[in-house]
Amino acid sequence: MEADFWLQRWREGQTRFHQDRVMPLLQKYWPGLSLPTNSRVLVPLAGKSLDIVWLAEQGHRVLAVELSALAVEQFFAENKLHPDTHDTPLGRHYIAGRIEVICGDIFGLDAATLAECTGFYDRAALIALPPAMRERYVQHVYGQLSPQCRGLLISLDYPQAQMDGPPFAVLKPEVEALYAGQWEVQTIDERDVLAKEPKFAARGLTHLNTVVYRLDRRPPAR
Repeated sequence: MEADFWLQRWREGQTRFHQDRVMPLLQKYWPGLSLPTNSRVLVPLAGKSLDIVWLAEQGHRVLAVELSALAVEQFFAENKLHPDTHDTPLGRHYIAGRIEVICGDIFGLDAATLAECTGFYDRAALIALPPAMRERYVQHVYGQLSPQCRGLLISLDYPQAQMDGPPFAVLKPEVEALYAGQWEVQTIDERDVLAKEPKFAARGLTHLNTVVYRLDRRPPAR
């Protein structure tokens, strides 16, 4: 999706994708990554997710990226955080304790910034992008993360013909193809959540699965 699409969604309050709790699947599976305390963890297309706060509470240095300044400002206000700000070519940086949010384009992140990240949590980014943008996203972001990086990717599996995205369906064969070569992809959870998501059932879906992947960066070839 183009930037204006998401900015308009936030301006008009069309943010039903925002969850008012920490993602239970994050809480369940994140400890299994065994990331060291103080690891730099990337959260792309973060919105104002409470998952950012939870990750910081685990002792990580969270780097969230969000295009909408409105979402960023709401995140800090709603969590009663008072960030320091400064501007760089990457965007406006908001920093409060272990949390840094860059208000800017995920495709604008540079190699040096991405290389600092040894963990990631992708709940909302890959499924927000149409097919034509996914390969570019994976190459730009995941292709420049630390060689020691590992993290969680959450995708949705549903009949794409039954509903227009976003969020889009990104099925296992596509996930495996997108990350082939540089990443080891392991499915660690898959569950039917349609009964808990009546808004999607109302849009005509006959099934909706949430799939959790663990991704580990493969060592570079010698």
